[in-house]
Amino acid sequence: MADKKLTYKGKPMARCGDTIYYGNTEEKYIVKIQINTTKDVGGIKVADKVTVELLLSDRDAKDRVQKKSEKTGLYAALDIGSIWLERALKG
Repeated sequence: MADKKLTYKGKPMARCGDTIYYGNTEEKYIVKIQINTTKDVGGIKVADKVTVELLLSDRDAKDRVQKKSEKTGLYAALDIGSIWLERALKG
């Protein structure tokens, strides 16, 4: 069976529990999305309150967090995260 990679707008995503990392770790910036709360919709747990952060990929950087916001829903977090990431990588 082929290895399936999760992507959004052409960038890779990785999930570890309630944390999603978006972007290529070899580039200067990545986005971290932390699912803080969930709600039940039709018997399915979906993300409700979410924290999104634009981070420097360098783990040794003193101030890794470049931008931070609270959003309602995973789509809103991915949307702003992808905009931040695109702008940061171009700048």
